[in-house]
Amino acid sequence: MNKKGNNHPVIVGIRFSKIGKSYYFDASRVANLDIGDHLVVQTSRGWQIGEISEIVSNTKVLKNTNYKPVNRIATKEDLEKRSEVIKRNEGVLRICIGLLHDSNLNGVKIISTDFSFDEKILSILYTTSSEDSPNLEGLRSKIHENIPDTRIDFHKIGPRDAAKYYGGIGACGLECRCCTKFIGQFQSISIRMAKKQGISLNPSDITGMCDRLRCCLSYEFCHYDELLKNMPRRNKMVTTPLGRGKVRNLAPLKNNVYVYIEDYGIKVFDASEVEEIRDEKPQRKNQGRNPGKNRRKGKNSGK
Repeated sequence: MNKKGNNHPVIVGIRFSKIGKSYYFDASRVANLDIGDHLVVQTSRGWQIGEISEIVSNTKVLKNTNYKPVNRIATKEDLEKRSEVIKRNEGVLRICIGLLHDSNLNGVKIISTDFSFDEKILSILYTTSSEDSPNLEGLRSKIHENIPDTRIDFHKIGPRDAAKYYGGIGACGLECRCCTKFIGQFQSISIRMAKKQGISLNPSDITGMCDRLRCCLSYEFCHYDELLKNMPRRNKMVTTPLGRGKVRNLAPLKNNVYVYIEDYGIKVFDASEVEEIRDEKPQRKNQGRNPGKNRRKGKNSGK
């Protein structure tokens, strides 16, 4: 392929690592591209080989003309060179971890090292237990002594990205963690999502291998949120075909409401059969008392 319809350029999303997001490039000068093809491009981190993760169809993206061009489809020689660079990364990672231990940088953990395709830039991904950025200049100097003529770039990543990099079995038992398998960009997750879905708030039930709230809490949240709009709230008084009662639990996916009624115990109703009582006002504490009982007696009361 050379051009899309309406004179739009061919824009592709390219991913350079399994924890990285896709970056857009103009592939108009390269023909016959498919998802999974490897391309050689120039980036801010030097020349890189990346894999096509997306052939863009979004017209807003296609109208942007500022994307860098793709240089070429990776040749057999390019892929062989890339394999050599990956092997070199493994050796350099061990060196960097050893130098890190000697530097006494507590709370810092190196996740991976990644040479650019031309081996002029070394990108080091790390995590830290502190929110503050550590001073890595001493470590940078030691790495330069072992790997001269190379630009050293440090990039801090979060615990979710680290879990995505390592992969492995998910907390739910899934053979491959969701973040590693298909999540491209992490969303904000909140306790509210678990509460809306009636999920236990026990940390072991809602925390992933990254020690953060599980990404899967967001998967069905919007569906639950929409269903709950047409259901009464928990612990509220409602009217039912069997009389008044109190909502004990909800099953949004079944559209069922569990109501405690004094003469019947807990009964299950369809949400359409239950109506929340919203206009009841609480009784005043002094209701029913003699309104004049607590008045102050006047001076001329006769006593």
